Amino acid sequence: MSWNLVEIATQLESTSSRDRLLALASLRDIPADSAVPLILKVIDDENLQIRSMAVFALGLKQTQECLPTLLRILETEKDYGIRADAAGALGYLGDRRAFESLLRAFYEDVEWLVRFSAAVSLGNLGDPRAYDALISALDSPEVVLHQAAIAALGELGDIRCVDAIARFVQSEDWLTRQRLAEALGHLPCAKSQSALRYLAKDPHPQVALAANYALNPPPQP
Repeated sequence: MSWNLVEIATQLESTSSRDRLLALASLRDIPADSAVPLILKVIDDENLQIRSMAVFALGLKQTQECLPTLLRILETEKDYGIRADAAGALGYLGDRRAFESLLRAFYEDVEWLVRFSAAVSLGNLGDPRAYDALISALDSPEVVLHQAAIAALGELGDIRCVDAIARFVQSEDWLTRQRLAEALGHLPCAKSQSALRYLAKDPHPQVALAANYALNPPPQP
């Protein structure tokens, strides 16, 4: 189906949530300057699925309106799923001006899903100021936060973290071990190589595959 912007704008005002959802989805290939004003029409939609899709879209369509809109949602939205979406979208946006708000969400939000998304996005931003917060997440009772923090620390590339994350080589959770293998691939040092050789023999095939990939990355084109 081909769409034009007038048709999409009209569909976004439909009383049918299905019509609004289809119209929003059709903006995927529309340039950001044209898409964002239309996305903003449904950013506070009563339908959670539409709001979630709109929030996610703002992380991919980068204009000046995206950052302040996503920060507002992260800081004021009552639905924790939408706050988590906003935290994740800020990571895709990659604007380090979001750092303080993401850090506050990581430390203060009561919902683990929001803190998880904030941790992932702190890694995506690549801001070294996130190091201490991510290290602290390794002591969280939530396994998913271990996964997010390990992956994010790998993104930061600070080898100081190797001792802290290498203790998860025997984690009972295989996805945590996989994230560890992937992260260690970004942290070249003797201890990370030793941990990767251990993980390369992991009984879970996904973990062993990730470790072997980190030990023997394909040549860059």
